Amino acid sequence: MDSDSLRQSLADLVTRSQPYIDHVNTHFQKSRHHCSSALKSAQKDLHTLSLKPYFQEVLFSSLLLLFLGFAISKYLSRRSTRQSEQIPSTPIVEKGSYRRETSTRQPGQWEPSSFQFPTPPPYPDWSIETTKPLPYRPFRYGPKYFVTMGLRNVDHHDWIELDNNYPRYHDDKARRIIERGSKCCHTAPEAYPAAVELLQELVSYLTARYPSLYQRTDKGIRNLWSGEHLDTTSDPLPEDPMQTCARLTQDDLAIMIEKPDGQYYLLAGAILLAGFWRLEDKVGMPLSEIHTSGNVPQYKEKLEKGMMNFFRRLKPEELVARNNYFLQVDEDLAWSKSIGSEDSDGISWNTAEQDRAIQHHYFRSERQTLRRLPKSGGVVFTIRTYFHPVTEVAQEPYVPGRLASAVRSWGDDVSRYKGKAKYQNVLLKYLDDMHQKQVDNGLKLEEEDEVRKYPY
Repeated sequence: MDSDSLRQSLADLVTRSQPYIDHVNTHFQKSRHHCSSALKSAQKDLHTLSLKPYFQEVLFSSLLLLFLGFAISKYLSRRSTRQSEQIPSTPIVEKGSYRRETSTRQPGQWEPSSFQFPTPPPYPDWSIETTKPLPYRPFRYGPKYFVTMGLRNVDHHDWIELDNNYPRYHDDKARRIIERGSKCCHTAPEAYPAAVELLQELVSYLTARYPSLYQRTDKGIRNLWSGEHLDTTSDPLPEDPMQTCARLTQDDLAIMIEKPDGQYYLLAGAILLAGFWRLEDKVGMPLSEIHTSGNVPQYKEKLEKGMMNFFRRLKPEELVARNNYFLQVDEDLAWSKSIGSEDSDGISWNTAEQDRAIQHHYFRSERQTLRRLPKSGGVVFTIRTYFHPVTEVAQEPYVPGRLASAVRSWGDDVSRYKGKAKYQNVLLKYLDDMHQKQVDNGLKLEEEDEVRKYPY
């Protein structure tokens, strides 16, 4: 078909279609007119209706219900978020690279790493008189108590924490080294290189982080507060290296060494202020037996596999921390006599006095760090205990209410482990009273998340 024929065909098609186009246009105009009339009528009816009192009441009620629905939605959303925040997370084990990476080295073998622990800046304005302990309050609201490893990443600068309680810890450790010696400090031959490495790491770190307390010398380190000169360079060293490590920190320390069976064994330690457990009972044990022999709640079900994987894959570049807490019904930092004599064959909460007065209740929390030594491959635990009267911590905003909720959330196994039956009546009544007093004085419960977050 040529172009002239195509144009003629299109013209004929338009001519034949014109009546239909006109018909559709007519109906469109009529529909438009009807819609316009209906809209004007609806506007007039709505205006007339709005002048009637009952309509204004209905409108107000509807708006009020809409606002209340929005407010309730926000409240439930906030509550859900808060509850999700209360579940302790273990970012390294559950979310981090440990789930994705597989170690290729053989158990019990370690290739020395070239990693060097970063030199920290001096602790800002640190003073042995005025630097207060950090207010760790690692407990969460109920109704459920979650058993997890609870690990979090920590800046290398914050490896060791010292504060104005240092003199008491230093003196208690020195006394116990004299009184108990090898019962509290021990290094197995196969862990000796790791213990010496830890000592050197502490000397480098502490002299940089706390220069007003420690100073490096040709033979080792000098304590500017006590006047002690500690030899850390002689071969052999004048005392067990773990014992020297203990003199430098407020922490108890332990080193786990991997053997060819893939288990990590406690082969070096300075456990002087543990309160509830003794190094002599645990030294030489693998990690799992340490926990099962101590009846740690739900260790087999919820902790063992994750902990073994964590130890296996921990790298020298990483530093992690966790916190825990206990209640104690005597005032002895080093050993809680309520559970029995430190030298008795069996120790338990059964010997503790029932319902001691609140002034004998102490809040005991631990900040534990874990890192792998780059040369030896040993895994180091530091265990810093914070120890305060319950009557002191209960003065802090939100603490008594949250602690009471946490204690009530313990299951039967955790309650037995923590000795709850011996003190719950006195403790919970006191905490409830203190919480109510704070509320009566204007404490705004809804603002707690803005004031303090776990683990503080």
